[in-house]
Amino acid sequence: MKRLYKYFITLAAFALAFTSYNAFAQAAPKGDLSVAISYFVNNNTVPSLLVRVKTKVDGRFQPVAGITLNLFLDKDSAGTAIGSVTTNRKGEASIFIPVSVKKEWASSVKHTFLATFKGDKKFEEAKADLTVSRAKILLTTADKSITATVLEMKDTAWVPVKGVELKIAVKRLTGDLPVNETPTFTTDSLGQASADFKRDSLHAGKSGNITLIAKVEDNDQYGNLTVEKTVPWGAKFIPVNTFNERTLYATRDKAPVWLQLIAYSILAGVWIILIFLVFNLFKIRKIGGQLE
Repeated sequence: MKRLYKYFITLAAFALAFTSYNAFAQAAPKGDLSVAISYFVNNNTVPSLLVRVKTKVDGRFQPVAGITLNLFLDKDSAGTAIGSVTTNRKGEASIFIPVSVKKEWASSVKHTFLATFKGDKKFEEAKADLTVSRAKILLTTADKSITATVLEMKDTAWVPVKGVELKIAVKRLTGDLPVNETPTFTTDSLGQASADFKRDSLHAGKSGNITLIAKVEDNDQYGNLTVEKTVPWGAKFIPVNTFNERTLYATRDKAPVWLQLIAYSILAGVWIILIFLVFNLFKIRKIGGQLE
């Protein structure tokens, strides 16, 4: 009877432990994702989207990799599907607007992009949307003066937009360099913003060409717009071959004469001192022998 009682207690304990573990596993909450969409148009060509996904860990947002999102134009349907993307280690994924939605794209001057995540074992479902108006930038130059014009599609025509903040800069490998001391410009009633080029000493290789760039960044209505133009306004850099000339960086036999004189003078001075010391040692020894 006692043995049966022990078996019963043991089984009850296991059942309670299993039930508690199962309840704990089922109660474990899933994480929430934050999804953001950015819209880009470069040189007034095919638009693209950049999706960023992050989640809050210990009170701080961290990027989430491996999240697959479905992107749509205006409505969630097969006919307006832009495509599917998966985030990288930075929590980002990008995609160009495909030709398959060209008809839908041309039907309106304003569009809403949708991003949906169906959820998985770790995270709940998530959605995001972004509404932008179709716009573009025109970049013109004359006598080292730059004019950027922002236009918005209204009905069937492009019209200028007033009050849009943009940057006019020179495109460089490490970042964009403003064309003068003014970091940003604002369009006037004609949709134009003008700037004078004041980077005449900017090195531009053998050709002297530099790339100007005008950009609208993170605008609530138009997203991110950029346009580029190449102009011959840089300072030409013509390399000089000094291989057969006397320079500091040449071979030993091509070293500058003044440098050779200094080196040989130091070497001669050291040897003279050594010879003088040896001579004095022999002289001291000779004098010591005579005293004995």
